[in-house]
Amino acid sequence: MDNYFPPPDSAGGWRTLKDAKGLRQKAGVDKTRLEQAWEQCQRCSANSGLVIVRRGWLVSENYAGRASRMCNPDMASTGKCFTSIACGIMLKEFRDKIPQGLDTKVFTREFLPEAFPLDDPRKAEITLGQLLCMSAGFHGEGSSPGFADGKIVPLTPVPGQDIRDVDGSSLRTPLWCDPGKGYSYSSPAPHIASMVLRRVTGMELREYIDTRLAKPQGWGAWDYCLQRGDFLMPHANGAGSTALHATDAVRFAYCLARGGKWAGKQLVPPEYLALCNKMLPYNPHAPFSLQFEHNADGHVAGAPRDAFWKSGAGGFCLYVVPSLDLVLYKMGGGNFQYDPSYTKIPQPPQDTSRDNWKPTPRSLFHDGTLGGDDGLRRVLEMACAAIVD
Repeated sequence: MDNYFPPPDSAGGWRTLKDAKGLRQKAGVDKTRLEQAWEQCQRCSANSGLVIVRRGWLVSENYAGRASRMCNPDMASTGKCFTSIACGIMLKEFRDKIPQGLDTKVFTREFLPEAFPLDDPRKAEITLGQLLCMSAGFHGEGSSPGFADGKIVPLTPVPGQDIRDVDGSSLRTPLWCDPGKGYSYSSPAPHIASMVLRRVTGMELREYIDTRLAKPQGWGAWDYCLQRGDFLMPHANGAGSTALHATDAVRFAYCLARGGKWAGKQLVPPEYLALCNKMLPYNPHAPFSLQFEHNADGHVAGAPRDAFWKSGAGGFCLYVVPSLDLVLYKMGGGNFQYDPSYTKIPQPPQDTSRDNWKPTPRSLFHDGTLGGDDGLRRVLEMACAAIVD
């Protein structure tokens, strides 16, 4: 592993390999198998992209439909992992303000004065670690089930986040179980974690990420999707909707794969990263730690057990495989996710030729959607299979 870190795209960007011989000799990957991974992506969604970096070499970059290197689509829940990493940086930088770290009970007047009076006394026991591991007890997203004691618990949908009051609606989301007693995928939890960050750092989540990650790594134009028609969200949603260029998304992932380092600087605490791909006591119910799905239990048979990733609606996903020095960014999404009005960032011309594209039957998932978790995991397996060293 060398000490290469790419300059910003405006200064030349990633070093790139394209020929089969160079890919094999320098990056240790097979060109044909990389192409097969891209074919899999194209079968999943009309708007598709796949960017792969191995050993610091950009070894695959392909786009279809509205996806492109310089667009800023709504990455949906993929943005949750940015919230988590920002919290990890906060815990190191502001240790004196939050000395108990992930064990901190955050529903206090110090960290969440907006939550008082509490609508459920059990919320007083919720820790930051439970928020970031989706085990705080908050009701699952839509009809997402709960997982507890090795059993699946069906849940009836309840009102969730309201973008016109994302703070208040997140805090008011009901609990389906006692804190720590079950896992259910719930967007209010990471947003509440971002509210704690806002209180501890005195900075907006977007500003904190920009100064601690984006500027040091040389991201281009980026933002959160804050504009909704005539309504501008006053705070970024810690539950997601980041909007980065594709080659900057893999910069972020590359930093994580390199132990949180970037060009001689330790941007992300390594001790926090070390928890992102392991079962943690905050969530013993499912392979989900600090806003990342991980493979510590080997449920993705074709990937190493240290792999971790975060997906988002429409088929977006950011993958990190430290042991293979491998990172991937998969793009997907509906046409609306490429709407520039969300960010107000000027966008390149969009290819609309696939707007009416329909998937082949074999690319549909069990629920009839295009970007299900099975497809996301298959792309990871195929990228890992392309490695020949």
